[in-house]
Amino acid sequence: MKTRLVVATRKTESDFFENSATGQSLAFNRRDMGNFISFNTTEPLELRLFPENTRGLPAVYNEAILEAQWDDIILVFAHDDVYFLDYFWVNRVQQGLENFDLIGLAGNRRRVPRQPAWAFVDTDFTWDSPEHLSGIVGQGASFPPESLFMVGPTRQRVKLLDGVLLAIKGRTLRLNDLWFDERFDFNHYDLDLCRQVEQKGMTCGTWDISVVHQSYGDFRSDSWTSSYNRYIEKWRE
Repeated sequence: MKTRLVVATRKTESDFFENSATGQSLAFNRRDMGNFISFNTTEPLELRLFPENTRGLPAVYNEAILEAQWDDIILVFAHDDVYFLDYFWVNRVQQGLENFDLIGLAGNRRRVPRQPAWAFVDTDFTWDSPEHLSGIVGQGASFPPESLFMVGPTRQRVKLLDGVLLAIKGRTLRLNDLWFDERFDFNHYDLDLCRQVEQKGMTCGTWDISVVHQSYGDFRSDSWTSSYNRYIEKWRE
């Protein structure tokens, strides 16, 4: 099955490939095909890039879902600041989706009321207990990573996933009328999607894919707080 990586970036297309972590990870052996860029990899891989983007991620991701709604395809939604270190990451995504409906790199096996993010239990950003957490992600500006964010064992069923990378089959989205909620922009869209997946009787899980993520998060900013308030307003907890 073909896999399509969906990435939104503020950079131009050339700057994305030259200077972003995700673009540098994909820069080799690419072939332009109109809106899509395909790669010579172990499994069929395309990139749907949204360069010079100013829209919220859900709006962009929903456009990619609409484009792929009749294709037999896997959609991988990822940030533009991710170094892919695993030559076989496309294969691993496919393996993960044989076990769960929606997969990511890190998440939480439980959900608590008014949870502000997948790893925290309150708005003081208190970390949840290790037995509830799952996933491993490198963090830092380059490789080797500055730190290895090892929160727990992977390949676990979870309630919530981090949005740095989310993968799901196109037909799963289509058959369940599943979309990203555009009331969110760059925060809480990941928690919201996980709750929609659970609400429709499907499963979320973590999978072991080696990456380095350059960002440490943007908690406590005004935009994050506004997004959190919308999230609580929607789900009432």
